[in-house]
Amino acid sequence: MSFKKLIFLALFSVILIGGSIWLWRAYEARNGVVADEADPAASHDADHKNGGKHGPASGRHRGDKPVPVLVTVVVKADVPIIHSALGTAIPSAVVTVTSRVNGQLIQVAFKEGELVKQGQLLAKIDPKPFETALAQIQGQAVRNQALLKNSQIDLERFKTLQSQDSIASQQVDSQASLVQQYQGTVQADHASVENARLQLGYTNIIAPVSGRIGLRQVDSGNNITTTNPIAVINAIHPIHVVFTLPEDKITQLVQQTHTPGSHHKFKVEAWDKANNTRLANGFLTSIDNQIDTTSGTLKLKAEFSNEDNRLFPNQFINVRLYSDTIRNASVIPVNALQHGPDGSFVYKIVRDEKGDKVILQPVTVGHTTGEIAAITNGLAVNDQVVSSGIDKLKQNAKVKIKNPANAFDDKDEPGAEKKSRRPHGAGSPDQTHKRRSDAPA
Repeated sequence: MSFKKLIFLALFSVILIGGSIWLWRAYEARNGVVADEADPAASHDADHKNGGKHGPASGRHRGDKPVPVLVTVVVKADVPIIHSALGTAIPSAVVTVTSRVNGQLIQVAFKEGELVKQGQLLAKIDPKPFETALAQIQGQAVRNQALLKNSQIDLERFKTLQSQDSIASQQVDSQASLVQQYQGTVQADHASVENARLQLGYTNIIAPVSGRIGLRQVDSGNNITTTNPIAVINAIHPIHVVFTLPEDKITQLVQQTHTPGSHHKFKVEAWDKANNTRLANGFLTSIDNQIDTTSGTLKLKAEFSNEDNRLFPNQFINVRLYSDTIRNASVIPVNALQHGPDGSFVYKIVRDEKGDKVILQPVTVGHTTGEIAAITNGLAVNDQVVSSGIDKLKQNAKVKIKNPANAFDDKDEPGAEKKSRRPHGAGSPDQTHKRRSDAPA
């Protein structure tokens, strides 16, 4: 290759590299990126020459831009301690309806799936064989009653003759024994008659308990025995819900329920599968006597009157057990609470001469329930914490509060509690709980 071509290629390369650098710097200036960001010292010298201000050539640091956030004010409130669990509705009693006598089923008097009352006629067995048996026993009883009466008359006659010394005493004693024999026979006949009437009464199959009856398992016209099930009744007034709680959450609960003289009933709410609608209110009735070692949980049972029939056997239920209340707790929305390697913390708003910024404030959490968290240490009433826009924050980051109506004004008195102005996402915990518990039932 000639010397001229080498010089030409060198000049072309220089022009190409220079043009690329120029285009890149123009792109940085247009998008607000600091051209000398890679050299902090150079950037500092340029700022110093410009009187401490960024000139147009150097741009603005994106880290100096305030991050828009929503804040909430720490308030005092009573926070209920709620244990959430998954449960299953079960009947308070399950009864399989069967016949108590053998015979032909001639009538099924219930509608499948309906609510039945205790004593209601469910089915009927052909009563004719039992009526015949009753009549036969009653006839035998009448005969034996007549024999008894006749033996009693003979006994009285024998006693009269004995007083006249006309017959032997042995004959009188024999007649007295015969009277007692007939008395026993009549008494047995009376029991046989009652048993026959009872068997006849069993031809009417009635509901032993109130509840919802299931599908019939035998049709009319079949000969059935005492082992043939006719249907199953689930007692649902009241209905029970069985659920489990981890063993580390029930120590205090067990102590409260087993305290001598304690009659406190813990409130329990049943919510639907989506956890959006409250179905029923009830109370805790019993706690199992041992922990399941495979899951580390303990079974509990709650009772619900279920007057509106909103709970159904084997229905999946979200359970909320109210065990206690934390009085006068410092409350924040649960979405303002963050978790790090050193524990829980929040981004607390502080002010200086340059504006608002945030600091990482460690906190001690007493309990979280629903949408709120009760803080026992680290925050005071009227402190402001970030509730939205947290993902862009770090220690000492500048912020711009987007909901100033919920923040404090400089005119406000120190320590004044802002109960009339609730921040975004927070409200009074009592109001928050009320909205959740007063959902349409």
